[in-house]
Amino acid sequence: MMNSIENQRTQTQGNRPKGLRALRDQLLLQEDLNFLLTNRVPRNLLTRCMGRVSRIRNRWLTRSSIALWRLFTDLDLSESKRQRFDSLQECFTRELRPGVRPVDTDPSVLVSPCDGIVGAFGPMEGMEAFQAKGFPYSIRDLFGSTEAAADFAGGCFITLRLTSDMYHRFHSPDSGTVEKVTSIAGDTWNVNPIALRRIEALFCKNERAAIRMRLTDGRPVAMVAVAAILVASIRLHFLDLVLRRNRGRPRDFTCEKPVLRGEELGWFEHGSTIILFAPAGFKVRSLIRTGHRIRMGEALLEIPRFSTPCHTPITGP
Repeated sequence: MMNSIENQRTQTQGNRPKGLRALRDQLLLQEDLNFLLTNRVPRNLLTRCMGRVSRIRNRWLTRSSIALWRLFTDLDLSESKRQRFDSLQECFTRELRPGVRPVDTDPSVLVSPCDGIVGAFGPMEGMEAFQAKGFPYSIRDLFGSTEAAADFAGGCFITLRLTSDMYHRFHSPDSGTVEKVTSIAGDTWNVNPIALRRIEALFCKNERAAIRMRLTDGRPVAMVAVAAILVASIRLHFLDLVLRRNRGRPRDFTCEKPVLRGEELGWFEHGSTIILFAPAGFKVRSLIRTGHRIRMGEALLEIPRFSTPCHTPITGP
């Protein structure tokens, strides 16, 4: 079965015209041109338009768009539960077949909440994390307040970037309780490595949602979902809520939703980034490397065996 899937994937990628692949790769390697084409454009307008187009329910338009999409990306639908879609949104947010993302059951680790490419990671320096080498940002600004970020000072973080062709759903890194979501307004800069090396504190400038949860032992964990150009919205199952462009003040949504390790929490409607934060004592597994592709459910962070649980109320002011 696995061999047939791999053969299908190889055949699909092999069918893509080599000239278009070469053009794509050449554009990606030209930093100035890449940055110009993905950032020096009307980002918010394109994002709104993409959101509307992706929701159009038309089989012909959807098939044509997916065919064009596959010419320029490594879109692989062999793991998808469905092969036919009524809209681009359905393809972006596709569900996978059961069993293709096994969840690590080791209680000493947090698992990856999504498929992604590993970006910056490691221990934080007080309240500072890094979006790229030499580019720090304040997690106070990222979370929206000192109080919201306090539990993660001196902790660790890992950045996971989802490209447009990846599986877009995200899951709980461990069992616990989702206690609060904060939606923060912002821009829609591209979050690729080129932009991260050029735009200071980019993650703090973009639209984002901080999802904070409490593990069963009382320790806090947070996932910050950062929007990017063409990302129309984020769906959160546990709140039965769609977070669309937020132009006002930060919005808080409190809840007490028990979740299990690997349980689906929601989805992005295009590509984006998730930054996972954990308190002091946690650390990124030694096998993880920048640029490494990781799948949802794989071991990501090591949980310290002995530490004092943090009981700071996440739902506080």
